[in-house]
Amino acid sequence: MPANTSGEHNFSAEVQAIKDNSSQVLQQIYTDNYSAAERYILQNNGSTEEAKDIFQEAFIAVWKNIQLEKFVPQNEQSLKAYLFQVSRNKWISHLRSSAYKKTAPLKYDAQETADDEPNDTASEYISAISKNMQKLGENCRDVLTRFYYEKESLRTIAAFFGWTEATARNNKYRCIEKLRNLLKNEKI
Repeated sequence: MPANTSGEHNFSAEVQAIKDNSSQVLQQIYTDNYSAAERYILQNNGSTEEAKDIFQEAFIAVWKNIQLEKFVPQNEQSLKAYLFQVSRNKWISHLRSSAYKKTAPLKYDAQETADDEPNDTASEYISAISKNMQKLGENCRDVLTRFYYEKESLRTIAAFFGWTEATARNNKYRCIEKLRNLLKNEKI
């Protein structure tokens, strides 16, 4: 039991050092936790530069929350978990931001359709999407229409269907994959 009390005391001292802006403690926390956030961001379509920016924003947010006592870490693991979660949430927000959205949800391969006129190909592609959207179930049509055409957030879609945000994300992914497979079968 005394060892545990000692460990808690050491961690309380670390929290106080954070509040006191101890550069040594802050640098150590930064160094110890950066790699997990960077790995997550790199695995989720990010770059090293983006990972650095996102982690720095997350680190500052966590530091502020500790300063304002909005977050009081109970141990080192809770601090690490909170810092990672804030980094993860900031990255997800970045991915959803209009600044990041620069790719079209469905693309056709210009090589496969090189013999066609560009306008005819685009018209055929749009027509194929329309036709194949009708082959999807009603929920899939609604999810894809709301997300891609009406630009609704996954949170809004989840609320509409009574799902969690994770379920909405998974369903959107499954639906877009079904649509892509239907389009592949038509060789558009």
